[in-house]
Amino acid sequence: MRMSELFAPTLREVPAEAEIASHKLLLRAGYMRKLAGGIYTYLPLAIRVLQKIEAIIREEMDRAGAQELLMPIVQPRELWEKTGRWDVYGEEMFRLQDRHKREFCLGPTHEELITSIVAQEIRSYRQLPVALYQIQNKYRDEIRPRFGLMRAREFIMKDAYSFHRNEESLDEYYRRMYEAYARVFARVGLSARPVEADSGAIGGNISHEFMALAPSGEAEIAYCTNCDYAANVERAEALPPPAGGESEAQPLEAVDTPDKHTVEEVAAFLGVEPQQLIKTMLYLADGEPIAVLVRGDHEVNEVKVANLLGATNLTLADPDTIRRITGAPVGFAGPIGLKEEIPFYADHAVMAVERGVVGGNKKDTHLINLDPKRDLEPLGVKAADLRLVVEGDSCPRCREGKLQLARGIEVGQVFKLGTKYSEAIGAVYLDEEGKTQTMVMGCYGIGVSRTMAAAIEQNHDEFGICWPVAIAPYQVLIVPINWQDEESRAACEKLYAELEARGIEVLLDDRNERAGVKFKDADLIGIPLRVTIGSKTLAQNAVEIKVRKGGKMELVGIDEAAGWLENWLREAQT
Repeated sequence: MRMSELFAPTLREVPAEAEIASHKLLLRAGYMRKLAGGIYTYLPLAIRVLQKIEAIIREEMDRAGAQELLMPIVQPRELWEKTGRWDVYGEEMFRLQDRHKREFCLGPTHEELITSIVAQEIRSYRQLPVALYQIQNKYRDEIRPRFGLMRAREFIMKDAYSFHRNEESLDEYYRRMYEAYARVFARVGLSARPVEADSGAIGGNISHEFMALAPSGEAEIAYCTNCDYAANVERAEALPPPAGGESEAQPLEAVDTPDKHTVEEVAAFLGVEPQQLIKTMLYLADGEPIAVLVRGDHEVNEVKVANLLGATNLTLADPDTIRRITGAPVGFAGPIGLKEEIPFYADHAVMAVERGVVGGNKKDTHLINLDPKRDLEPLGVKAADLRLVVEGDSCPRCREGKLQLARGIEVGQVFKLGTKYSEAIGAVYLDEEGKTQTMVMGCYGIGVSRTMAAAIEQNHDEFGICWPVAIAPYQVLIVPINWQDEESRAACEKLYAELEARGIEVLLDDRNERAGVKFKDADLIGIPLRVTIGSKTLAQNAVEIKVRKGGKMELVGIDEAAGWLENWLREAQT
């Protein structure tokens, strides 16, 4: 391909809307253009990258025994109502009606549809296990699309589904797909760490996310410094603290705390540590009020709370609800003396607090000397792991290491779905004895377009993209210093032909532009190898080769250049 023919309109200025490196560089380097919030057109350079990522995914899915199909994007409402997810997805789902007023959605995922297909076609245990996958656009009406391809409303995804006779068969295939995912991300050049994860709206009881570690990542993970434990913070376990001392409990006492609302303000005013405070957080769980208690220096993990309650919708109570339940404005809620009787749930750490401080359910009032055993247990409080972990927490696995936090980009996730969808849709088979059994399912997703963005987040510098060789749109870029110089042009054309003959993907910058412009575009676009040819190099019968990542340069004889480039590329991909 010649640059004069390539449709890759680069930008000199950073678009105002772009916040992170991948978003900025995909726009600036001519890889994509915005159509609407969270919706983008992929230009030719991006298509080449996406096709390479997809090719690697297909190879690993085929190797894992999965078969490719392609399902409709438009899905009928009644199929989603069988599993109850028409309402679960809520406003995140794009919904539409046909001319007959029948309701459909643009598929955010395909569990219902694939299960329906398998339920219609598979009858016997002899047909199991089976694994099917597709690479297709998905649609989710994000309330705030941002970060370019990281949180888009239209995106490309690989989703795979497996069907099994029993849990043992699912376990074996889950391991196989887990390993396939590790190979996919290694091959595309990502540093991706598998972590335990919450299954969310997809469901199931076991899930792992593959996180590409990057400071720009929206997700936060916790990992142990001593063992291989790692989990999304939504899933990360917090061990109960050691039991408190046996100090004598003091009587509860109401104290004035004028205009002191926050943990920091109350702790400073009373001369106590933040961990002595107990926050009473009021929520509506599927519309019903509940109270969650956490220590003052901890935060509620709403995913853990929702999972404990089996709640579909968990939201913080509004000020009017708080005043109705407590009799006080926001900032003074406490477990003692509420005006309404509601369920209480306390994080384990709360039950070990000594001489605790809680809201007094009265403006500018707190209660001190709270004893959890004496004051909370009679309320029927249920203790559980309900907080977000913090750095320095003990590892829940080895119990010797400490947890550290890092940010990451979720590029893939694998789930053990069990029978959630097969039971709802009727995916059954006949076993050896002719008895009807329910299929057991697994689900496996990779964000294809997000993987492209994540690769940039991990591979860029101040000048532009530094593509991993395996997914670069082209492998070599030839840059003549002066395209009008006949000798330089002939040398470029000769090397261009030699590289193409060797099967190397090569781009020739044949534009009548200044060398500086060409060099800036080369760095911006991020081709792994740049070959510069000019009168100075030709005087030495050589070319200058620059490795994009790291900037290493080397003079190579012009007759040896094609072989040198081929060897470098081969070694870079082994």
